[in-house]
Amino acid sequence: MDKRRLGKTEHMSSILIFGSFALFRISQKAADATLEMALENGINHIDVSPLYGDAEKHLGSWFRKNGKKFFLGCKTNERRKTGAWKSLKCSLDTLKVDCFDLFQLHGVDDVKTLNTVLGPGGALEAVLEAKQQDLVHYIGITGHNPPLQNKALQRFDFDTVMFPLNRVHAIHPTDWNDFAPLLQTSRQKDVGVIAIKSVAKRAWEDHQARSHPYNTWYEPFDEASEIERSLWYTLSQDITAAMLPGELQLWPMIIDAAKRFKPLSKKKQQEVMSQVAQYQPLVGPRMD
Repeated sequence: MDKRRLGKTEHMSSILIFGSFALFRISQKAADATLEMALENGINHIDVSPLYGDAEKHLGSWFRKNGKKFFLGCKTNERRKTGAWKSLKCSLDTLKVDCFDLFQLHGVDDVKTLNTVLGPGGALEAVLEAKQQDLVHYIGITGHNPPLQNKALQRFDFDTVMFPLNRVHAIHPTDWNDFAPLLQTSRQKDVGVIAIKSVAKRAWEDHQARSHPYNTWYEPFDEASEIERSLWYTLSQDITAAMLPGELQLWPMIIDAAKRFKPLSKKKQQEVMSQVAQYQPLVGPRMD
């Protein structure tokens, strides 16, 4: 699998990142098999959060037996320094690791939250102290609001940024999802860019239903040809890598598409965007 430089971290990340939400509620045996499969397919970067069910526990069990073997990114959704320190230390303990390659302020989607995490007594202070203690090597920010993440990059020298980037959003840019300015800023500041929701089609039509066939809060494209078009569009942008979604059933098709990836021309990008014009953007200010 191709690898790309993760901005100024200099790490060469695989163009697919292991999204640990997929381990939310599976067995340890299944999690172990998934990690082995990822390594065999050249995936070398893993992302996890304490919010992801059993994921940290499963990873910790595997790391304890096999070593870390991945560039490891973790997150906290705590907004204040004390909570962020507690979250970070708890994740280190659960994951059975001594440090994080990347630690991210997670789900920062409004100005009030951004001001809190970056302000006095905010979560960033804890992460900076952890970096001084060599518990964290690089610092990132994540969210579903690219214009806000763009503002965040103006206020702090983050090493990475994570946000939704897909062809549905590209054909329907809004004040909430327009990712083009953020890509430009990331390029100027040499920030590693991680795309999420690359194969997202739309929100589930019945948001409250529990009968959805996939472990995703959105409806994904689930045919190989559509997955290929979606992933190839995302990987044709100026990014480092795309996150694998929470549904393991889709991974074989996504990994196959990534291994065969060829950058799309501007004309082809417009074509695959126009094919999904009937779908509405996935996220916005009203998203839960």
